[in-house]
Amino acid sequence: MKPSPHLAAIRAEVAVPARLHLGFLDLDGGSGRRWGSFGITLDGIETRLTAAPAEGIRASGPSAERAAGFARQIAASLDLPGGIDITLQSAIPEHAGLGSGTQLGLAVGAAFAGLYGLDLGARAIAMTLGRGARSGIGIGAFEQGGVLVDGGRLEGANEPAPIVSRMEFPDAWRIVLVLDGEARGLHGAIEAEAFQKLRGFAPELSAHLCRLVLMAALPALAERDLASFAAAVAEIQNAVGDHFAPVQGGRYASPAVAQVLSWFESEGWTGIGQSSWGPTGFALVENAAAADALVVAAKGKWAGDGRLAFMICRGRNRGGRADLGFSMAAASESHRR
Repeated sequence: MKPSPHLAAIRAEVAVPARLHLGFLDLDGGSGRRWGSFGITLDGIETRLTAAPAEGIRASGPSAERAAGFARQIAASLDLPGGIDITLQSAIPEHAGLGSGTQLGLAVGAAFAGLYGLDLGARAIAMTLGRGARSGIGIGAFEQGGVLVDGGRLEGANEPAPIVSRMEFPDAWRIVLVLDGEARGLHGAIEAEAFQKLRGFAPELSAHLCRLVLMAALPALAERDLASFAAAVAEIQNAVGDHFAPVQGGRYASPAVAQVLSWFESEGWTGIGQSSWGPTGFALVENAAAADALVVAAKGKWAGDGRLAFMICRGRNRGGRADLGFSMAAASESHRR
């Protein structure tokens, strides 16, 4: 990860996707690994930025202060010869359960790597920034997209959890998101405190969740069986949501989102839940027409509630992207190396 003494590029464009975190699989760690995660990469919500070399560190646009903080961490950790000027065109909503922090940090790290010719992959960036301490799903979404399972983090290890399964999300299926613009999921020191307050995670519950993923959700995904996949996701969500209820105020963090999800369930939708700490909720739907109809009906029912928003996403079966712009001198230097 030693910096190049010369610039490798004069411009970097990076786009990284949001993700749904469907639940942890083992908070006890009795097997020697803790956490373990199940998630889906989203298409339609992303952090997108452009960056150029600079004397210092500057950032503008949505989540600019957070981006500048990540840039300062990376520059200090790697003793880089220069700074960076970051312009954010879009950013995943912060503290909404969609992976904003990890994805922004990875985007800033990828921009630095491209500009300064660093051998700096997603896992190395995450370790530099202290991201991926519990879940490896964000790193997997950045690297390859799709439906992901990580194998948990080894007790005492610094390495992020490895991705142990990656499958395609069917093109026809859709994900309806329910967003609460006035709520924020637990994060930072409050999140760490919440984990400490949680009651013990029974080994029997972990065994059940792992079985649901391996023997129900993933086979149903392979067979494009939405009903069975949605049922498995819902069961995982209910179990994990009930475990986290004492520290987030219920199965769902946002009462407004909870009302919508309850209505979805009464209308016959089974694949519902909350991503990470929320407040974002979701429903899995079989096709675009069904998703459109569901959103139209929901918007009509909650027309007077300005805090709620609805969005339709596809699953994203590719990771983030980083495109570089070269000067003649940088291209020549890169070729010589």
